[in-house]
Amino acid sequence: MSKRTRTSKVEKWIKEGRGSGIGADYKPWLNIQDVSSLGRSTRLKGIKTKGSTNFYQIWNETTFLIEYSDFVFDIREQFPLLPLEETIVIADELGLKHPTDPKTNQPVVMTTDFLLTVEKGNGLVGLAH
Repeated sequence: MSKRTRTSKVEKWIKEGRGSGIGADYKPWLNIQDVSSLGRSTRLKGIKTKGSTNFYQIWNETTFLIEYSDFVFDIREQFPLLPLEETIVIADELGLKHPTDPKTNQPVVMTTDFLLTVEKGNGLVGLAH
């Protein structure tokens, strides 16, 4: 009998291309259906990104209006903070408990709501929001 090798959710999502790409080709790490919530969630089509953007809270929708700014070139939502091992070390150094999956008690990949690509005078830079 052969053993089945199980891939973690993180490995699976990386293989799916989550958290990669730019513009309309960007795939967010988390999608609306991945997160249980009692709150409101919406999807809006971006002007610059040309893709659908997932929003989990009303304030994210208002933040998205910065897309109209001339210095914003790309917006990637639910951008993963990888590698996971680094965020675990950072949390430990700060004396904080790293977020874990309540079912498995395993560390989860943290995300930033938005990663903006903006013009900062001498080139493009990424800003996490």
